[in-house]
Amino acid sequence: MMQQKNSHKLIFHADDDEDDRMLFMDAIAELDLPFTVKQACDGKELLESLNHNRLEIPEIVFLDINMPGIGGFECLKEIRDAKDRLNRLRIIMLSTSGTRENIRRSFELGADLYAVKPSSFAGLKDMLYEILASDLKAVQKSSSKVYSVLNWLM
Repeated sequence: MMQQKNSHKLIFHADDDEDDRMLFMDAIAELDLPFTVKQACDGKELLESLNHNRLEIPEIVFLDINMPGIGGFECLKEIRDAKDRLNRLRIIMLSTSGTRENIRRSFELGADLYAVKPSSFAGLKDMLYEILASDLKAVQKSSSKVYSVLNWLM
């Protein structure tokens, strides 16, 4: 699991695409926000990390939908079905697709936010800043909480 230290708030990011993981880390570093990022290359690695390191509870989990093995939907379901502190994690689903089916399924399984992966580094930085700088505690589970590259759809 790759880790970047930036401060004391913890973010987990699971994505099977190495380039996407590197861009995510670079964007967080450039934003200079007070977060430490831990990364996993798939859902299995993320779940193992969450289950075996019970002292480190992330503020947010960014979860790619399409991963081999344990994909994002399965990982989200397992986290939400947990009988402990894991089921209260804030989870943001990431996808290159903004299909209604993916969005619907994400919220049905308990995602807090659905974000469409931007096609540029600048767009990724904007998206991460918007999400991390906002008061995510106020984000309610709703199919209208979808982040697109262009704007928040309310």
